[in-house]
Amino acid sequence: MNKKILIGVALATAMTAGAASAHHSFAMFDMKKTVALDGTVKEFKWTNPHSWIVVEANGPDGKMHEWHIEASSPAQLGRRGWKKSSVQVGDKINIVIHPLRSGESGGSMVKTVINGKLVGDEQE
Repeated sequence: MNKKILIGVALATAMTAGAASAHHSFAMFDMKKTVALDGTVKEFKWTNPHSWIVVEANGPDGKMHEWHIEASSPAQLGRRGWKKSSVQVGDKINIVIHPLRSGESGGSMVKTVINGKLVGDEQE
């Protein structure tokens, strides 16, 4: 085998392995549970590989928490009716999530209502 081809294959394999390992499973979320949050959008990141919504809302303990909620990629959200402008800082949000198994304030988005209007279709 030609040495240049071997080096090229090795480089391509290394680059692909890095991209594959960057994507995580959803094992960190408890997909059998849902939590409904009412709060205010602090930040919205329309980014790959996953979009994020940061929400200030009361937790189960009754105290205000900053919730970091993972959503799908912009392409997947777009197919569900979302736009980059669907969520704005300061919007009132009602969001249903699959919570983190760790008990920390975060989760995976299931259903989102912004200012009283359902955004896109449901994730489940």
